[in-house]
Amino acid sequence: MALNLYFYTSMQANQIELYNQTCFDCSRVVTQKYSTSFSIGIKAFEPKFRAPVYAIYGFVRLADEIVDTFHEHDKHKLIKEFRLDTFKAIEQKISLNPILQAFQAVVNQYQINPDLIDAFLCSMEMDLDKKIHNKESYQTYIYGSAEVIGLMCLKVFCGGDDKQYLHLLPAARSLGSAFQKVNFLRDIKSDLEERGRMYFPEIDFTNFGEADKQRIEADIKKDFDDGFKGLKQLPKGARLGIYIAYICYSQLFKKITKLPASIVLQKRIRISDTHKLSLYCKALVQQKLNLI
Repeated sequence: MALNLYFYTSMQANQIELYNQTCFDCSRVVTQKYSTSFSIGIKAFEPKFRAPVYAIYGFVRLADEIVDTFHEHDKHKLIKEFRLDTFKAIEQKISLNPILQAFQAVVNQYQINPDLIDAFLCSMEMDLDKKIHNKESYQTYIYGSAEVIGLMCLKVFCGGDDKQYLHLLPAARSLGSAFQKVNFLRDIKSDLEERGRMYFPEIDFTNFGEADKQRIEADIKKDFDDGFKGLKQLPKGARLGIYIAYICYSQLFKKITKLPASIVLQKRIRISDTHKLSLYCKALVQQKLNLI
């Protein structure tokens, strides 16, 4: 009887492990399908960091899809249900939604503050109704849509070292902010024409000029500079991956700064996958030379 119980318990544990692995695989596929830049960066992480970061990105991606893609459905209802399902999964430590199953496992293992998750979902909800931002709502949106994602990942990287987490927190916020603001600058055309959104406050995009663009760029550069200081202090197993994301966004930002405001308004600026791969190789060399 005891032997049978042992085999049953062992089989049950193996099935749970299989389910969890399948859920993390789903998050990895979502990440790879939706983001070349982040996928490249995650592959450079130490193996123990990869699955948790995939899980965080998979969760973020689902919420973003509700806001930007499911136009034929009641988005308010979907985001409300997603919020309830998310916190229910975290509380019960189980979900039949594979993306939420992977995410709740990471949240519970690394003790990610629920306030970070709430702030993210609040920013997603803002996208449903808030089309024009003032300074206050802009900062709130940036924090919830980008900075907290960096903080969730930082929780993983620090592995329970609260002192290290608090030390690196400001830089993580700055880097997340820089990435998001570059996205806004890159996507001005689609945000305006397809979604009717204006993220940058106190900017008249019907008369967007060089002075406006340079003011935005100066703000982004400060975030990049502040974020880079902390990047160099990240745990070694995470540093290269974040650095790759940093240089991909830096190169995109550099390309945007060289273009006139009129061009930025006319098309989405990007760097090619080939260029991203070359940046990845360059970063590997820099790591071997202890330059990062």
